[in-house]
Amino acid sequence: MDLRKLKKLIDLVQESGIGEIEITEGEEKVRICRQAPGGAPVMMAAPGMQQMPYGPVGGGPATGLASAPPAAPPEPKGHQLKSPMVGTFYRAPTPGAPPFVEIGQAVTKGQTLCIIEAMKLLNEIESDASGTVKAILVENGQPVEYGQALFTIE
Repeated sequence: MDLRKLKKLIDLVQESGIGEIEITEGEEKVRICRQAPGGAPVMMAAPGMQQMPYGPVGGGPATGLASAPPAAPPEPKGHQLKSPMVGTFYRAPTPGAPPFVEIGQAVTKGQTLCIIEAMKLLNEIESDASGTVKAILVENGQPVEYGQALFTIE
C-alpha cells in the first residue's frame, strides 16, 4: 500500500466521526484508529506488528514520543553471529513464548537462536558456533541489517 493512500486514509479517519478503519489489499492489512489509549493517533500494520504513532499529515514529528534509547554497552569479545538477511529480529517463536536462548546459556552449532522475519517469512537463525551466549546485541522486534551482529558467543 503506497504512502499517498495511507495519508488519504488517515485524513479520512481524522475528518470523519469514525473511530477506526481497517483495510485489506491482498496480503497487506492496515488498521488506523482515531485515538490511542494515551490520546495519540496510531496506525497499526498486520497482527503482531508494533503500533506506530504518527504526527501531523504534513510530515511533522509525532508528539509524545520517548527519547532515543540509551547507548549500548561495549560489545563483549568473542565470536559474533551476524544476520544473514535484512528483516525483523524476534527472540522467541511466538509472542509470549520463552526466548530461544538467554545470556549465559550454552549453545551448540546448529541450534536455533532467533527468528528473522523477512517479507512475511519467518527464518530460523541457527548458531554457527558452539559456546556460551555472552551478549544479545539486538532488542526483540527491532529491524536488523544484513551482516549486523546479533549474538556474541564465546
